[in-house]
Amino acid sequence: MRIVAIHARKLNKENTTHFLELMSIIRNLGWGIVLNEELKHQLKRKVGIAENIPTFNSYSDFKSGIDLAISFGGDGTFIETVKYIRDSNVPILGINSGRLGFLANISFDQMAKALDDVHNKEFIYQQRSLLRLETEDNQFGENNFALNEITIHKKDTASMVTVHASIGELYLNSYWADGLIVSTPTGSTAYSLSCGGPIVTPGCQVHILTPIAPHNLNVRPIVVPDHFPIQLSVEGRERRYLISLDGESKSLRQGEKVLAHKAEFMIQVLKFEDNNFLDTIRNKMMWGIDKRN
Repeated sequence: MRIVAIHARKLNKENTTHFLELMSIIRNLGWGIVLNEELKHQLKRKVGIAENIPTFNSYSDFKSGIDLAISFGGDGTFIETVKYIRDSNVPILGINSGRLGFLANISFDQMAKALDDVHNKEFIYQQRSLLRLETEDNQFGENNFALNEITIHKKDTASMVTVHASIGELYLNSYWADGLIVSTPTGSTAYSLSCGGPIVTPGCQVHILTPIAPHNLNVRPIVVPDHFPIQLSVEGRERRYLISLDGESKSLRQGEKVLAHKAEFMIQVLKFEDNNFLDTIRNKMMWGIDKRN
């Protein structure tokens, strides 16, 4: 019997109904369910689910006994689920109860078919690379990886900062800007995209460096091979700045050198024939739709 781990954030009245539908579909396929511990508490308060449903609350729970992870929410929930999965090699499926959903791109009305395709093994594994960050104080501990991006940015001032960047052993540039984003192909549709970075299809073995509001307009995003480490440091008028991994921020000292490189493991995302990346970006970004009509 397959064991399916489900992670979700706060459930509201509307998506609770769909979540219970999801649990029903999984049980009808003969699979077992494991819930995030906080999620189970929510469901007990809202709908009084059974006490005997097992739970998980740590990445160590994914080392054995779990065959599939389901993220129920938006892309932020998907990223949280990845932090549980890590290097366990458990594949992940994203069901979208949010708004945009580049990662969680299975809609409510596609749930039954998607899980039926999983049951019939009519899917492929799409590997997604991650970034690993090394800091002098190991500030992020075991959570020092990112599916989307690593970002250095200013903290408590309107003044711009200077981010020095080297690729491998070669100096690249000193970015005078509000900050700098180092993104994976997965993260190319996240913060990097909003700052003018390119969209990169999953599977490309690259990293993207995108400056945030650069002072010089001729400074543009650059795409580099992902086997080169990227060394960064920041300076400016303040003594402290922010460094973020997928939105989780820590303090960074002026002049402190950090190293970003490709993580030694990848995440396996379930994809189906009728739900691919090109369809997702075309639909989510409404390419070809004339809003005047």
